[in-house]
Amino acid sequence: MIIVKIGGNILDNPSRLRDFLVDFSKLQGPKVLVHGGGKIASAFGQRLGIEPVMVEGRRITDAETLELVTMVYGGLVNKQVVAQLQALECNAIGMTGADANAILATIRPVREVDYGFAGDVAGNESINVAVLDAILQAGLTPVFAPLTHDGKGSMLNTNADTIASVLATALAKKYKVTLMYCFEKKGVLADADDDESVIPHINPIKYKDLKEAGVVSAGMVPKLDNAFAALNQGVNQVLIGEAEALLSIEETGKAFAGTTISLD
Repeated sequence: MIIVKIGGNILDNPSRLRDFLVDFSKLQGPKVLVHGGGKIASAFGQRLGIEPVMVEGRRITDAETLELVTMVYGGLVNKQVVAQLQALECNAIGMTGADANAILATIRPVREVDYGFAGDVAGNESINVAVLDAILQAGLTPVFAPLTHDGKGSMLNTNADTIASVLATALAKKYKVTLMYCFEKKGVLADADDDESVIPHINPIKYKDLKEAGVVSAGMVPKLDNAFAALNQGVNQVLIGEAEALLSIEETGKAFAGTTISLD
């Protein structure tokens, strides 16, 4: 099965989103889509007089912001994506972690920063694999908003990359899972200023060398750390590339057009 995560670089561009969803609808077999929507939430918040507060790229989710992201992520963005997939004859079902108790999370502990109603997912045991498997076996395609719940009646704002990763590792118990992060670049780049310098394959030894050489740094390090964590928990492969490369996953005899991350 394939789990695909998309972010603002696709969601903010109607024509690009449409093209991506056409390709996603063509993928064979069980599949899951996870989306973000932070820029859209920030724009709507400003219209309502709610200014976004970010620390190191993460949103501070106070009670008012929680209402905002629940409406935007779980409502506007999620249902627009689901409606477009239905028009493409992909029988999608919009979900948050609260729906069918799919993803249980805990509120992030206050340390140096109080992130408010931000959710952390403890591990595979927090994923309701049985209900997700039933949904997939029924021929439905889950479309997850970046929202979880605490089991006590509160929604929690949760990073979409994290949701994609924990879904992949949990479902790897039942499926051979490919996890793809759709990225604004064509893949992991050897030269940040050259969009064509895609590194086609990274394994743990290559990753160590790239970090030591300073080729991979800053925001890419946590992405790759999460990728290898997923691989070490049973995910078959992790792909990082642009949305336009999606269908190359299934093209026989053709290498994926972005970066493939694996343990070998």
